[in-house]
Amino acid sequence: MGAVDTPSGSSHGKGGKFKMKRMAIRIDMTPMVDVAFLLLIFFMVTTVFRLPQAMEINLPPESENPTEVDVNEKTLLYFRVDPVDSLYFNIGMENPQPMSWSELRGKLNERKNVVGDKLTIVAKIHRKAKYSNMVNLLDEFNVAKTTRFSILKFDAVDDSLLALTGRYVRGL
Repeated sequence: MGAVDTPSGSSHGKGGKFKMKRMAIRIDMTPMVDVAFLLLIFFMVTTVFRLPQAMEINLPPESENPTEVDVNEKTLLYFRVDPVDSLYFNIGMENPQPMSWSELRGKLNERKNVVGDKLTIVAKIHRKAKYSNMVNLLDEFNVAKTTRFSILKFDAVDDSLLALTGRYVRGL
């Protein structure tokens, strides 16, 4: 632990005055190092290592001549998210209609029951919308077991379509 070394010999200085000798103190660091390594091993053994949570997205291979696929208008379902995180949907070329996020799963299941595996979803998310909205959409697509969906850029056409609903404010 610790030790105090006391010097031996005379403690008288000049003129017979008593002079105090300094004592050397030595501290043994071995127990502290033992405790430090014990704590290090404890935390290494009890730590839970989690795998990073990631969503797998399969992208089509890049080619110079992309193949075009004919999609029936009735099997096409659009979802749009505006800058204030409101959700809109439309089937085919209909005008978009507002819907709540809680209705999303029901709408996906409804369309999947009507169309079947040929359901194709197009998600358009405004660049000022929250990233969590895209993640929520993709999670709902995954829950509904839809395998055919695309994420496209929200453009001026989408802006004007959402303006027709009366709830959308342009230029946010």
